[in-house]
Formats: sequence, structure tokens, C-alpha cells
Amino acid sequence: MSITVTGTIERRNLGMGAWALVSDDGVTYEILKGVDKELLKAGQKAKVKGQVREDIMTIAMIGPVLEVKSYEVLGDE
Repeated sequence: MSITVTGTIERRNLGMGAWALVSDDGVTYEILKGVDKELLKAGQKAKVKGQVREDIMTIAMIGPVLEVKSYEVLGDE
């Protein structure tokens, strides 16, 4: 499922660690590894376009896995 989400980037310290995008409406998405490192800054606001991957499970299991296709940094919180 392809989506566009606006929210805040968070680092979660579960296991080896995981990156999350917490949407403005409170939904937490786990960011799939391999994304551009410029996106991965805790507290950064971003608009992310991507695909929810229902065929992947992760160790962190903090929410649906989001494969980022593109993003726009909106600023810092």
C-alpha cells in the first residue's frame, strides 16, 4: 500500500535499535533499513512517501514497516 505520511523521526532503543516515523495523527511506522541517512535524525519533521510492507517482519515490531521512496525534510521539532 502506497502512502504519504507527515510526522517526526524517532530513534527507538529496542535490540539493535530502530528508526520510526510517528505520524502527526499518532501512528508509528518502522522505517525500513537502507534509507538515506539524512532522513534519520531524531526530532526531525518530514513528509515521507513510501510503501507499507506487509511481507516483512522485524525484531523491533514497533509498527507497520515503511519502505521510504522519497521524503522532504520540513524542519526540526
